[in-house]
Order: sequence, then structure tokens, then C-alpha cells
Amino acid sequence: MKLSYFLGCITPNRYPEIELSVVKTLNAFNIDVIPLEGTSCCPAPGVFGSFDLTTWLALAARNICIAERKGVDVITSCNGCYGSLQEANHILKTQRDVREQVNKILSEIGMEFKGTIAVKHVIEILYDNIGIKRIKDNTKNPQSKLKAAVHYGCHFLKPSEIRGHGNSENPTILDELVEATGAKSIFYEEKNMCCGAGGGLRSRDPKVSLQYTKEKLTNMLKAGASCVVTPCAFCHLQFDRGQVDIGKVFGEQFRLPVLYYNQILQKALDIK
Repeated sequence: MKLSYFLGCITPNRYPEIELSVVKTLNAFNIDVIPLEGTSCCPAPGVFGSFDLTTWLALAARNICIAERKGVDVITSCNGCYGSLQEANHILKTQRDVREQVNKILSEIGMEFKGTIAVKHVIEILYDNIGIKRIKDNTKNPQSKLKAAVHYGCHFLKPSEIRGHGNSENPTILDELVEATGAKSIFYEEKNMCCGAGGGLRSRDPKVSLQYTKEKLTNMLKAGASCVVTPCAFCHLQFDRGQVDIGKVFGEQFRLPVLYYNQILQKALDIK
């Protein structure tokens, strides 16, 4: 199995360790990960698409076209990138008039969206293609000391009819993957609340954004969490950098480690 990895902006620029863990853990299950050269920002789904839907679709389609030329499905490790590319892929495959409009734009750079590939989140690949049983069977170093506060993130789950991960109000896919490594996924209050970064809020009103993050971290600690686990580089940034910013803005200190899921999996598989 081969997959093309759309890195996005945050992973290569801020958290290259996420990329490393994704590639190493997928390789461990005989999945080749091919880089996508020449891609741009996804672009950001909420804000960009709200201002100019056609431009958002054209930029997203260009990224998808790069993968189509390779003939390999796309994976992402960021919910924002996933939200943009997966939703754009769906819209362009199902709405002929929109596809024709976008392809007219793409023709100016010698590209055409054909709708020949799928866009997947790395979590989907782990859950649907590799499976809980194989992860359990290959776990050599169970992470039994970890009490993980799972944060799904908004764009991973919704719109649920397009994402296809079941009940978006009561998801279990990431909890199951966490527990497959031997860690404990704990319940905490307001588990499905936004991390605070989405919709441009982090840029528009940092203080309000951090209030969301502070509430989530407080609830995680009350429930006995020893770490935060995310499937999203942007949510990861908000919980990680956000703890520093909360200390500056509110004077509260949080020291809760933030881990991308594949980092836990890498430890469980005992991959150096």
C-alpha cells in the first residue's frame, strides 16, 4: 500500500516529530509514504472558504491534482488540512458545475481535477486499514502508565455526513486506538469542545481562544489526565503553545504533555 503525505504548514514548520512518527509507524505496517512536492497551504478550511469558496476550492484542488498525478491516495495529519482537502474532494466529485468552474481556473496552470483519489486522515488509515487488532498484536511496549485525555478536534468529525466516522457527538475511533497501545483513554467534561484555535479565533481574539484551551486543560486535569492526545497538528499547537500563552495572559501554569497519537503508537511499537 502506498499513500501520499500532505504535510500542510504546521507539521513541517513547527512539529517535524509528528511527520517522523507518522512515517515510521505506517512503515511498520508495510505502508509506503510518498512525499508530495510542490503543494501549498491546504488552504485553511473555515476562514478561507467562508470568504471565497471558489478560490478555496481551486487551491485545494491544485493540491489534490498533485496527488492524482502520482495516482496515490492522500493522507493528512492535520484536521484543518483534512477538512479542506477531503471536503473539496467531495464537493468537486459530486457537483459537476463547480468542478467545471474550478477546472477552468486550473487549466491556466495545466492542471485538471479528475476525482481519481481519496483523501484520508492518518487516523482513518490506522483504524480502517491496519485495525485495532494488528496494533494490539504488534504492541511490544504497552503504554499502561498513560492516562490520555483524547481531543478529536472539530474538522475531524464534522460535517459528519462527509467525514463518515459515525456519531460525531459520541466518537470512539481515537479512544479505541489509544487503548490499543495499552494506554487508558479517560472521560472528561466537555470532551468534544473546540480547542480554541479554529475558525480564525486564535488570530482574531487570542484571549478568548485561550479561554477555551484553559477550560479544556482544566477539565482534563480534573479527570486525572497525564497527557493530551490529538490527531491534529493545529490542535496540538493550541494545547502545546497555548499552555505557555495561558501562563502569560492568565497567570495559570499548566504542564500537561501534548502528544500526537502516532507518537504514542511509535513508543508502543518500540520504534526508535
